[in-house]
Amino acid sequence: MEECTNSTQNMFFISAFSISETGKCLLFTAVLLMYLMTVLGNTTIALLVCLVPQLHNPMYFFLSNLAISDVIYVSVTLPKLLSILLTHDNRMSFSACMAQVYFFSLSGVCDLLLLASMSYDRYVAICKPLQYSLLMSKDVCILLAMSPWLISVTYAAINVLSTSLLSFCLTQKVDHFFCDQKTLNAITSSDATSRNMLMLCEDVLLASFPFLLIMTSYIFIISAILKIHSSEGRLKACSSCTSHLTTVILFYGPIIILYGKPESEGSKELDKLLTLLYTAVVPLFNPFVYTLRNKNILNAVKNLKRKWNMIHE
Repeated sequence: MEECTNSTQNMFFISAFSISETGKCLLFTAVLLMYLMTVLGNTTIALLVCLVPQLHNPMYFFLSNLAISDVIYVSVTLPKLLSILLTHDNRMSFSACMAQVYFFSLSGVCDLLLLASMSYDRYVAICKPLQYSLLMSKDVCILLAMSPWLISVTYAAINVLSTSLLSFCLTQKVDHFFCDQKTLNAITSSDATSRNMLMLCEDVLLASFPFLLIMTSYIFIISAILKIHSSEGRLKACSSCTSHLTTVILFYGPIIILYGKPESEGSKELDKLLTLLYTAVVPLFNPFVYTLRNKNILNAVKNLKRKWNMIHE
């Protein structure tokens, strides 16, 4: 057996997807388009919220934070996947792998916690509209937005530290398209029992708990909507939650399927596709979900375009 060590000289080989050359070309084109559109769309939302005074309210403040987190989320994994598909160089150093673990953990958990903060905002807006200004004050908004970042930074640091202490053989094949923690646990030469237990606790606290908070918020929201007598009022209340609820379903759906289905050797490629779905497709859809039917953002775009034309006339 090869000598195994946790030296930073370790080299990982990312297997990515087992497909034909034609399939790789098509996948490269699709991933590149998704990446560019995701970065452009989410960056545009973050800039709009910063530049347009009409968007300076809690809902759009949380949305801008989610957009920034999504840009980090896709930038951690997709550029390396694109490089592998284009150059066929699937090598990754130990330090680069740990960097992926850190930023993927940070942005993934931050997304989950921000979605929980956004659900609380929707709960207050619909269930306690008269107290909205008090309950969603500037200080409260900053706390609800910054707490996910602080928790995520701390969690990611602990996560990458515990992962870096695992021992790996000098060359290791990672059967994924990035340094996934679950895959790293499977190939380590260390006893990963305690590490798997830690990951289970993390999943409960940082994935299941926010999900329960979101579901609880929507139970109260649905109850409040049903008490509204006018159909116009019910429709208006529902429309204010549609975008957020769609994002929650898109984000949690693939995760629940991925971690809920039984493990099998033949499901590796399916696991990669499901992971690609929530790491690439969901962040791509978020800007469209929040802007296509959002009059405030569409008007903000028109106003900025009008001002830009006036400046250059």
